[in-house]
Formats: sequence, C-alpha cells, structure tokens
Amino acid sequence: MTETRAKPTVAALGIDVGTLDWQRSGTADGAVEVAFVGAGPQWVLMRVAGDPDGRVLVYDRNEWECFLDGVRAGEFDDADG
Repeated sequence: MTETRAKPTVAALGIDVGTLDWQRSGTADGAVEVAFVGAGPQWVLMRVAGDPDGRVLVYDRNEWECFLDGVRAGEFDDADG
C-alpha cells in the first residue's frame, strides 16, 4: 500500500503571498499568475490576477512539469471550446 501525502496549503507553508514575485500570463483580470517558492523550486503557486486575495492553488514540482508537458503537447489547444 502506498502512502499519499496531502499537499500543504499556503497557510501551512507560512508564505506571505504579497511578498512573492508573481509572473502573469496576460494583462486581463482573468489572467493567471504563478509564483515559484522553495528550493528547486519545490512549490508552484497559482492565482487569478484580478483576485490576488482570493484562492491560491498549490502544485508540487512534478504536477507543474506534467502541466507544462501537456501544454507543449497541445493537450489544451481546444480547451476554450
């Protein structure tokens, strides 16, 4: 049986999201912002640019790399309909 670990929340990581260097995908309020934290970086945080005080999603490095592989392979090219 394999052990599953729950990913930490931003609060559990003790991160002040206001101090992070966020990289933005575009200029609209619906753009996505990402920030890399930890050694390596270990965690990738994602939020909606127009709602910086809203929910922040936490991804580990493997999840982020899998997402980037999918983008490069065109897996999301028809995602908008």
